[in-house]
Amino acid sequence: MVGYICKYTPIEIIEAFGEEPVRLESGFKSHEKAEAMIHSNLCSYISGVLENILENNIQEVVLTSCCDSVCRLYDVLKDKIEFAYILDLPSKNGPLAVDLFRKEIAQFIGSYETFKNKVFDEKDLTKILEDKKTHPSKPDENSQSIAILGARLEDEIIEKIRASCTQKIVDLTCTGQERTFDVDAGSDVLTGYAESILGLTPCMRMAAHRDQLVSENFIGVIYNTVKFCDFYSYEYAQLKNEMDIPLLKIETDHTDAQSGQILTRIDAFLESTHTKKSLGSKSDTRSAHSVSTAGTTDTKDVEITPKTTAEKGVRHKSANLTYFAGVDCGSTSTNVVIIDENRNIVSYATVPTGPKPVESASNCFRIALDKAGLAEKDMACTVATGYGRISIPFADKIVTEITCHGRGAFFLDKSIRTVIDIGGQDSKVIRLDDKGKVSDFVMNDKCSAGTGRFLEVMSRTLGIPIHEMAEIVAPLKEDITITSMCTVFAESEVISLIAQNKDEKDIVYALNKSIASKITSLIDRVGRKSRYMMTGGVAKNKGVVRIIENRLQESVVVPFEPEVVGALGAALISLEE
Repeated sequence: MVGYICKYTPIEIIEAFGEEPVRLESGFKSHEKAEAMIHSNLCSYISGVLENILENNIQEVVLTSCCDSVCRLYDVLKDKIEFAYILDLPSKNGPLAVDLFRKEIAQFIGSYETFKNKVFDEKDLTKILEDKKTHPSKPDENSQSIAILGARLEDEIIEKIRASCTQKIVDLTCTGQERTFDVDAGSDVLTGYAESILGLTPCMRMAAHRDQLVSENFIGVIYNTVKFCDFYSYEYAQLKNEMDIPLLKIETDHTDAQSGQILTRIDAFLESTHTKKSLGSKSDTRSAHSVSTAGTTDTKDVEITPKTTAEKGVRHKSANLTYFAGVDCGSTSTNVVIIDENRNIVSYATVPTGPKPVESASNCFRIALDKAGLAEKDMACTVATGYGRISIPFADKIVTEITCHGRGAFFLDKSIRTVIDIGGQDSKVIRLDDKGKVSDFVMNDKCSAGTGRFLEVMSRTLGIPIHEMAEIVAPLKEDITITSMCTVFAESEVISLIAQNKDEKDIVYALNKSIASKITSLIDRVGRKSRYMMTGGVAKNKGVVRIIENRLQESVVVPFEPEVVGALGAALISLEE
């Protein structure tokens, strides 16, 4: 097995030697082994590749000089494995570049012959290239597709995109193009081969040739960047200014920790471009997963603010009405909203999610059903959202919380154009068009700064109940600033302020400012556009809301129960679908 990462790698040469080329994946939970050999600030993709090589004891690796980080990877590997080779890759595609790359390929052949003690046979290469010969087909002018651009995504994520999208997916990332060749039989095989490789869809090494990447047939673009890789960030910024089609930026650090959030962003993007596949009905599984009443929290133990007639004891069940439910299973709380066919809110409920989201969802659903005087069988459709959405067995469909919060907010107020959702583990800013559809959105990265979890940690550190922190809307003695956005470092900063005998209320106000600063930055990334609504549990924090209003210089709408807006949106979608 010979590992490689770059699409410009002459893998057909490796195949002609009778060896198996394997493209190296980079997704690992940690890069512990790699970081023992390289600086921790080195490209996360390269760290992941090195972790793969070390973890699987790969002894043969062929690289190209596509960037400085790959060159550093070669420096590490050349003395650590049996065969490490790097080809000097030209940065242009032309006659001189082809000649130079042909010589690089020839030198690689010579080195590999020596290492393997085998003689390279050009006839074997010719046969392989013939099998991969380009077969031109008439392009479908009406074919529309979603393009994936930028840095390489893990194969698993790309396959999930393909499975979730109704349109064709065109993978134009670093290594995403199918390898096809058209080498004339009568020509110099290595020259034709070098020319074909350099003619592949250009990567950032060939940046001068990337202006033709975006096709007018693309109805949306997913652009992947790597943390701290400025090349892709600059190109994304350029495309964002020049393109008038939907564009989603995702940023990876090539660890498993971020995959869930990335998929949420992608699903929301596909929903906004109307290319998300419907999962269809789960009616065949609903009977096996009916709502359980055993071992769940009793209704009286769940704090539900009376808002509807259902919660005043009036039963809503009617043979003449059809009912729909939305279940929002978040990291901190689980919420259920039931509406009727006239879009009236029949009942809603909220419970802590806890360590078992399925049980929490079932419990919350049961409470909402009991309050409305309904049973599960009375629901025409149930839509699940939130991070636990894929685990809800009694849901008919799943939709991202981004789409659901947008739908719920617009239902409550048709003038809303920007939704600020701060949940337990993430924060989002969602831009709506005049019809209430999601036109753009941004999320925080996997850091919990600026979220409800951030406030929970600080509440424990200060020894102040979180509901009391929510009432502090101004500093008492001193206007303190928390300089760190990281939850861990901010906690250390708070401990230091406590040691300095700073007033607790001043510290709380500083924490609220920190959250507001984070949110304002997200708002500025999508562009400020009123009117604003704040959803999620943190919307109950008057201090945070007040600071955000001051920074925006206008009021922010906070709905009657901000935590259930996502579930309301899910219920509305269940009716509309």
